[in-house]
Amino acid sequence: QLQLVESGGGLVQSGGSLTLSCTAVDGSALDSYVLGWFRQAPGKEREGVSCISSSGLRDYYVDSVKGRFTISRDRTKNSVYLHMNSLKPEDTAVYYCAADTTHSYNNGDLVMEPAHDYDFWGQGTQVTVSS
Repeated sequence: QLQLVESGGGLVQSGGSLTLSCTAVDGSALDSYVLGWFRQAPGKEREGVSCISSSGLRDYYVDSVKGRFTISRDRTKNSVYLHMNSLKPEDTAVYYCAADTTHSYNNGDLVMEPAHDYDFWGQGTQVTVSS
């Protein structure tokens, strides 16, 4: 059973930056998985933020973070990252890393599948953006 662990969350002022990291707890290879980042704010449903293909060549962003967030993966470090810039108070949430063994593409474009389609999850890391 793959277990993921996130790090890098914290408190930042509006306009600031954070980079979240995610890796496998036991060092299991993440190469074959599509990796995604989700977030959940209090009282709201879990929202897909971004995902990246196993090759790293394709990615997806929800509209609200396009141009501000960048997802990347490093095979040598067996990790996936979410680089977050120009943070806004509405980005405040617990951010989760997830891995998907099978994934859908739409005419070659990576799609953000719903949370229930992802197979493995981390425990989450809190991101708080103050105004």
